[in-house]
Amino acid sequence: MHVVRSVLELRAAIAAARAGGARVGFVPTMGALHAGHLSLIDRARAVCDCVVLSIFVNPMQFAPTDDLATYPRTEAQDLELAAARGATIAFVPSVAVMFPGPRVVAVVPESIADRWEGAVRPGHFAGVLTVVAKLFNLVQPDVAVFGQKDLQQVTLISAMVRDLDFPVQLDIAPIVREPDGLAMSSRNRYLNAGNRAVACALSRSLAAISQAYLDGVTDAAALRVIGESALTAHVALSIDYLDVVRAASLESVAVASHGDYVMLAARVGTTRLLDNHRLGDPFPALP
Repeated sequence: MHVVRSVLELRAAIAAARAGGARVGFVPTMGALHAGHLSLIDRARAVCDCVVLSIFVNPMQFAPTDDLATYPRTEAQDLELAAARGATIAFVPSVAVMFPGPRVVAVVPESIADRWEGAVRPGHFAGVLTVVAKLFNLVQPDVAVFGQKDLQQVTLISAMVRDLDFPVQLDIAPIVREPDGLAMSSRNRYLNAGNRAVACALSRSLAAISQAYLDGVTDAAALRVIGESALTAHVALSIDYLDVVRAASLESVAVASHGDYVMLAARVGTTRLLDNHRLGDPFPALP
């Protein structure tokens, strides 16, 4: 695996791959890689000859009260894992490389970004989209692979690709879960043993909603109550939001139907976790 840290090195490495006829896949990350990230590399390798992995902790997407300073940074381990999984190029830029001067232009999304995560973290998605757009311009991938866990993020990235005519195919990969059902996340490592057990309530909540829907419950308010009942028993857990939404607009619905999503964000201790599930699909079996 070729590790590059500058734009010139990245473009030269990709140009060399393209000269050999390679199809380029791209997996953008903020590092702290886990099995979910590695599954994205697998998906990119399945359809591309050259897989570019980026590791960049993007300061634009962190609010002043967010965990930028403490976000896990495990570069040496990340590079070892990515190489073992078959990534071809690792792009590991500094903030100075990504933002070499005062920033004048940003990708600012419309109102879909103001709800859910946007309401809790104002400006977050402008930071995400601006850096993803920069990375798309730098890598110019044929295929970019993202995980479904950050549902609002991938919905907005899909909209950006469509609206700004980025010539890239998006592959949205299903959520990868721990054996106990918790959605894999770099932030899971913040959880102590007690809070780790409490965090499993998120997947139990989604599983209960999923089963209720499959059993015929379509009233969204009733589904929320079912989901909340799995969460509110835990003193260490507080709900930021739990709702049933349409897939493309992420607007709340009164009556759920196949293809809608349940979106959930909660704080377990000081750790904020996200999860979601597509209604109509069976939820993975929990222990």
